[in-house]
Amino acid sequence: MDCLIIDDEKNLAEAISEYFNMFGLETGCAFDYDSALKMIKENEVRMIILDINLGDRSGFKLCEEIRNITDVPVMFLSARKMDDDILAALSIGGDDYMIKPCSSSVLLAKAKVILKRTSGEKKSEMLSVGKLLLNKNDMTLTVNGSSSRLPSLEYKLLLYFMENPDRVVSKDELFQKVWQDAITGDGTLNVHIFRLREKIEKNISKPEVITTVYRTGYIFNTAATELL
Repeated sequence: MDCLIIDDEKNLAEAISEYFNMFGLETGCAFDYDSALKMIKENEVRMIILDINLGDRSGFKLCEEIRNITDVPVMFLSARKMDDDILAALSIGGDDYMIKPCSSSVLLAKAKVILKRTSGEKKSEMLSVGKLLLNKNDMTLTVNGSSSRLPSLEYKLLLYFMENPDRVVSKDELFQKVWQDAITGDGTLNVHIFRLREKIEKNISKPEVITTVYRTGYIFNTAATELL
């Protein structure tokens, strides 16, 4: 299944599913927390579109459960417009956030970008910079012997930094090369940079590996990776 729509608004979920299927994306629906989790566990799902409000249950909580079993991309689709909700969705593992109501064509375009980004097979190889070791096969990052598996966007972001070290990488470049989507905003990027820094930096309040270039972008400093 290319996409699973999880929304307690049955008519909306079915309309999106029908539209996606019409354009060649195999799409299914789940209308509540438990059936959604069951479908994810029993089917190979390539991406998920998830509402925050699922009756008496929370899409935030479901996203956390999803992240315990898979790194499949999750796009939140919600009527909530507050920055706190958007940042919360991204901080718990969401890859993108769309506000209802939205154009079906824009939603489809976003979904296709995500599916294209995650469709390539990963080569079985390692990338080493200083004391960082990134496994391209299973997206595992090892820092000083301690390993953790990265979510898909954090992996792609770190991989791009490690392959383009010691130079200014602009925000626009990251949007195009990592997200492959110029619509992505600074808030989404900032959240993922913060989450990477939590895993890499010795002192997150004074980052030395991924440093900010004011109003421009970031630099991945190879010299700092030797000191981790």
